[in-house]
Amino acid sequence: MKQSFDDLLANLKDTVADYKYYTDFPKVYKHVDKIKVELNILNSLVGSENIEKDFLDIINEYPKTLKVIPLLLAIRKNGNKVPIIDEVPIMFEFNNRTLSDAMYLKFMRESGLFNLLELSKIRNLFDYVTGVEVGLDSNARKNRTGTAMENIVENFIQKTKHIEYSKETNKKEIKEKYNIDLDDYLKSEESLKVAEKRFDFVIKTENQVFVIETNFYSGGGSKLNETARSFKSLGLDIKNNTELTFIWITDGVGWITAKNNLRETYDVLEHLYTLTDLENGVLKQIIK
Repeated sequence: MKQSFDDLLANLKDTVADYKYYTDFPKVYKHVDKIKVELNILNSLVGSENIEKDFLDIINEYPKTLKVIPLLLAIRKNGNKVPIIDEVPIMFEFNNRTLSDAMYLKFMRESGLFNLLELSKIRNLFDYVTGVEVGLDSNARKNRTGTAMENIVENFIQKTKHIEYSKETNKKEIKEKYNIDLDDYLKSEESLKVAEKRFDFVIKTENQVFVIETNFYSGGGSKLNETARSFKSLGLDIKNNTELTFIWITDGVGWITAKNNLRETYDVLEHLYTLTDLENGVLKQIIK
């Protein structure tokens, strides 16, 4: 039913990205729209011939404009606080003005923002920040990879007729809904850690409950080895349970770098599949 391990490695996919994977434009537009008023006010600094005075006039009359300054440097963290080493550590706060005017002017000058604005290196801040948000959104691709993988797997689950399934289900919910207490079976520390999280999918058939974990790795790292060991332990702990079956669906060329650990898990885990297995109808074969 499973591919051979060599075939599994040969069929690992490069990506699960669809057209909307690389940038979440609705989210980008939403973020920029929230600060469009402040950006339009700060636009008056583009091409300013007396930018320091104009900047102070703006933040005095419209204090909320200060909060968007870190975003102009592609910074969005730490409660809008920006740490700087200037002989001594300085914490610039932009939600509130805690330093002197001279310090904020120095920040704008030394960071290059005044130069960007007064020399008209950009036409307007709204378009500029839209570009910044696109760049920042690339950091969310890792999360979108997991979501994309789950969506693909769910599409295959939905094609398996006459089943009941749920998403993001924890062990307490499994006990309440299906009267299966995972704590009765899980012995290893690795298994217990997995069970403390939510399983991506739980499928109920007439005689069986299937718990499913999914992931996709396009690159290597220690996380892959940890995942393989944890799922190996989970599979071994519930191997003899006649009511519960664990299925691990994984993919991605990142596994090439951790193929030895994956092989160890593959050899003991009955239901370890890739997207190629799903394409070949494996779920319809085992979930009846």
